[in-house]
Amino acid sequence: MRRTAVRAPAAEAAPPPEAAVAAPAPTPSPAPDPEPQRLRTEFEFELPRGYVDESGTVHRTGTMRLATARDELVPLRDVRVQENPAYLSVVLLGRVITRLGGLTSVHDGVVENMFASDLAFLQDFYRQVNAEGHTRAGVTCPHCEQPFEVELGGSRLGES
Repeated sequence: MRRTAVRAPAAEAAPPPEAAVAAPAPTPSPAPDPEPQRLRTEFEFELPRGYVDESGTVHRTGTMRLATARDELVPLRDVRVQENPAYLSVVLLGRVITRLGGLTSVHDGVVENMFASDLAFLQDFYRQVNAEGHTRAGVTCPHCEQPFEVELGGSRLGES
């Protein structure tokens, strides 16, 4: 048998009248940040050649999102990647490309059927976006050998 102590009901005491008057004034909340910064998580691109689907339609413009740690870890469990580590970039790009032309879905099967020049472009674009945090690349003019930067994301190739 369990015993519990009986408690007397607590008497409710009204606060003294001067307590209501002497309450401290509320401190003003800090002013909100005038312009909150947003992290850019998606980047548009245009493939040099374009992906050609089964019907012969060429898809060149697309969007790639920033990769998460999960995006980089999950492909390591893929049997194809374990058998051939070079396949890692194909699986990884299939996870982070969110849009490609009019395709309804982009996956590693789409990426593995891209032209080599488009795959190389996307690998470089992935590195620019995820490792360096921007889509600018340093290049050198083949004629005058002067270095300059080009914007890779959202611009047409060859434009500066």
